[in-house]
Amino acid sequence: MTDCLFCKIAAGDIPAQVVHRTDTTLAFRDINPAAPVHVLVIPFAHYPDLPALAQADAPLAGQVLATAAEVAKAEGLTAEGYRVIFNTGRHAGQEVRHVHAHVLGGAPLGPLLAR
Repeated sequence: MTDCLFCKIAAGDIPAQVVHRTDTTLAFRDINPAAPVHVLVIPFAHYPDLPALAQADAPLAGQVLATAAEVAKAEGLTAEGYRVIFNTGRHAGQEVRHVHAHVLGGAPLGPLLAR
């Protein structure tokens, strides 16, 4: 998709601070971090959201999760804990219509949802 921000990052057209790469996934630091560690994990292939990815390519969805786990380990988050979040749709706050996991940690994250 030529107008997709994350497709452009995956293609190398827009720079990003890459922390991990596999044949099918890319992990890079969020430019507006919500935690001391905030890394986004995307598949290179474009899917608009998690349900679309899971239905079309379940093994790739698993690879995204495996990459998220590798990022958490590499960032030193496994001992104290971390979150992996997929926002799906407008009400969940999905800002880029390319499926992506947020790996968050490095400090206590507080309640799951704002009250």
